[in-house]
Amino acid sequence: MSLESIRYTRGSLDILDQLLLPLQTRYVKVEGVEDGWKVINKMQVRGAPAIAIVGCLSLAVELEKDNNSDKKVMRQEIEGKLNYLVSARPTAVNIKLAADELINLANSLSADETVTPEEFKERFISRIEGMLTKDIEDNKAIGRYGCEAILKNCEGDGPVRILTHCNTGSLATAGYGTALGVIRSLQESKRLDHVYCTETRPYNQGARLTAYELVHEKIPSTLIVDSVVSALMNSRRITAVVVGADRVAANGDTANKIGTYQIAIAAKHHGVPFYIAAPLTSIDMSLTSGERIKIEERPEREK
Repeated sequence: MSLESIRYTRGSLDILDQLLLPLQTRYVKVEGVEDGWKVINKMQVRGAPAIAIVGCLSLAVELEKDNNSDKKVMRQEIEGKLNYLVSARPTAVNIKLAADELINLANSLSADETVTPEEFKERFISRIEGMLTKDIEDNKAIGRYGCEAILKNCEGDGPVRILTHCNTGSLATAGYGTALGVIRSLQESKRLDHVYCTETRPYNQGARLTAYELVHEKIPSTLIVDSVVSALMNSRRITAVVVGADRVAANGDTANKIGTYQIAIAAKHHGVPFYIAAPLTSIDMSLTSGERIKIEERPEREK
């Protein structure tokens, strides 16, 4: 059973505090948009898909408690709060695309005179709840397609060994995962021999989260230091590298966790196929190349 990073029912949202893992398991209650912004900015929740889902659900929770009956006021407040949530982590595009979709919906509902304030709220919240369900469905599809691609392109029908970086599983999404979803699908296919996950400094998402998920799922795995990647590819037969993405530009340039670039270079040098596992919501067609991706810089006081 996959780990549960997001617990949501209509009007209630709790997220697993990932800063405390793997030593402590504690859920944090998100009462509204301000709480949503804080847990995203502080990285208590992380992973581009999860950031989008939690941000939008925090608005749904707040809206459920709102007694405002003026559609125009609701529309204005929704737009302002969504833009505020986007500012919490600027590199991940998923939340920006979700915000744009919801702002368009709010504009449409506000302009439609046949829609009552109550129906406005119901349809808006239902759209957000649909995002939660769709993310899980998308992740399972990514896992299936990724598994098929890797097995199709590898030599023979023997066991495969996968290298992954950062955390892209149930903790980074609404459930199942992207790159880790591919690994889960490979495990289900009975072809997975071993997974190597990097520690992923400086925040150690691989050591704290990915290793934790792999152990929880009973997937054979080894945690490695970031600096051993090239040596590992040279000494062990790595079938493929699979990582996630915060944002993908129109030309395929990808922004992901720091350290991904040198892994890609090492993979090319050693002839190891390199895969990006990401939903369509991570693709930003407005950017022609990765040079235009805004890269988040964490404060120097953060440790």
